[in-house]
Amino acid sequence: WGPKKIVARLRRTAPEFMWPSASTVGAILARHGLVRARKRPRLRACGNGPWPQPQEPNAVWTGDHKGWFRTRDSWRCEPLTVMDASSRYLLALEATGSTADSEAWPVFERLFEEHGLPDRFRSDNGPPFASAGVTGLTPLVVRFIKLGITLERIAPGRPQQNGRHERFHLTMLPMAEAPEADRTAQGQAFETFRHSYNEERPHEALGMDTPAQHYRSSQRAMPRTPPEPVYPAEASVRRVRHNGEIRWNGGFIYVSQALAGEPVAALETEDGQWTLSFHAHPLGIIDTRHMKLVRRSAAPTNPLGAAADA
Repeated sequence: WGPKKIVARLRRTAPEFMWPSASTVGAILARHGLVRARKRPRLRACGNGPWPQPQEPNAVWTGDHKGWFRTRDSWRCEPLTVMDASSRYLLALEATGSTADSEAWPVFERLFEEHGLPDRFRSDNGPPFASAGVTGLTPLVVRFIKLGITLERIAPGRPQQNGRHERFHLTMLPMAEAPEADRTAQGQAFETFRHSYNEERPHEALGMDTPAQHYRSSQRAMPRTPPEPVYPAEASVRRVRHNGEIRWNGGFIYVSQALAGEPVAALETEDGQWTLSFHAHPLGIIDTRHMKLVRRSAAPTNPLGAAADA
C-alpha cells in the first residue's frame, strides 16, 4: 500500500487520532527503506471501446487470466480474475491451473449464484473467453449468451480498453513474484488478498472508500434453466449440427462447434443479406456466394442473396 491508502485506512479505523499527512507518511516509509520508486505504465481508463460506461454495480464485469507462474512445488498457476467494473469489487481471484473452459465455468457458476448476473462481460480475445474463427465463441461464452449476458471483447492489442482490470493485475503482481508452497496454499493466499482488497484497502477512484462499500449484488438471479431463445416469426431457424455446421440452401455452412445442438436464426435484411444470430448475439453474415459465414465488415457488397430453403 502507498501512503495515501495507509493514511485513509488509519483514519477510518481510528478517527480519534491526529494522523500525519500522506506526504509525511511517504517520507517515513522512504526513510526506513520500505518504498522504492516505481515507473508506472501509461494505461488509459476503461471505455475506449464502443461501450457505455458502467454507472452502477453489475453493469459490467471484467475477466482475465493473469500471466502464469509456478508455486514452489512447480505447479503451474493461471490465476483467473473477475471484477465489477463500477465498484472495483474483486469477485474472484482463483488459483486455476489452466485457461480451459472446464476450470473457468465452475468459478463463474458460483459467482452467478452468489451475486446474480451482470448485464455485460468484458474480456480480451484469449481463452476461455474467445477463440479463433468468425464467431470467436467458446463453450464458456455460449453459456453467458444463453443467460442474457452481452459480450464485450476488446480490440486485439488494445489492453487499455480493459484498463481497470490491467491495473489490478499490477496490484497483485507481488503475489506472483512470491508464490506459495502449493495450489492449496496459493488459493488461501488469494482469498486473503481478495478480502483485504475488497474490505480494507482504500481505493482512490472511490474517494478512498473500499470496493465493498460500493458493491451490491445483482437483481438478476441465476436461473435454474437457461431460457430458450425467442426469435422473430420471420426468422429462418436452424439447429447447429454436431460438427458446428448448419444446413443452408441445400449445402452446409460452418458456424461454430461451440454452438452444437443450439438453434440459431437467420434474418434477411433490406439489402438482401442474411444475418445470423444466437439469442441476441450477432454471429455474422451468410455469404451465399461462397457458402460461408463472414464477419459483418467482410460481408460481400453485392451478395447474391439466395433465399433460404424452407
